[in-house]
Amino acid sequence: MGRCFWDQRGEGDVTENSDLEGLTLLGSKAGPSKRLETFPNHHPERRYVVRLESDEFTCICPATEQPDFATITVEYIPNKKIVESKSFKLYLWSYRNEGVFQEHLTNTILDDLVEVLQPHWCWVRGAFNVRGGIAITVEAEHGTRGDSTLLEGEPPEAASRTETRSSSSANASAASTNN
Repeated sequence: MGRCFWDQRGEGDVTENSDLEGLTLLGSKAGPSKRLETFPNHHPERRYVVRLESDEFTCICPATEQPDFATITVEYIPNKKIVESKSFKLYLWSYRNEGVFQEHLTNTILDDLVEVLQPHWCWVRGAFNVRGGIAITVEAEHGTRGDSTLLEGEPPEAASRTETRSSSSANASAASTNN
């Protein structure tokens, strides 16, 4: 097999040309798409965390048709596949004009990632901007993260999660000061 980049160490831990097979979006002009592309994980025996974050997410409220803006954060421990980041960007972009409830959206993103990646663990957070005085954050999880010392970053509460679940929290600062 040929290598995409010269490996000065002479080791096989670099991207191989075969890793690029099936990637149709990377390096090409492409628009919004629900297609998530993957490439092989060269270290499936190692439990490490991949984090993807986008603060440019938009969708539309299905009832009011008003825009919803959010930061979408995904963390996962890959098994045999890793999601290609451009395909993930285009996947998020595909929701731009779609009417969807925030709770459904976050769980759908998780379901789609789990289907294509079959990861050891995956966690998705949709932190939606304040609208009507309420900020909504939705978290959905698949599997068990396990060792919380994998990364020192967020989510610190991930080590206590043990099953697939989702939660939604709504905070209205004006309401809390009146109580």
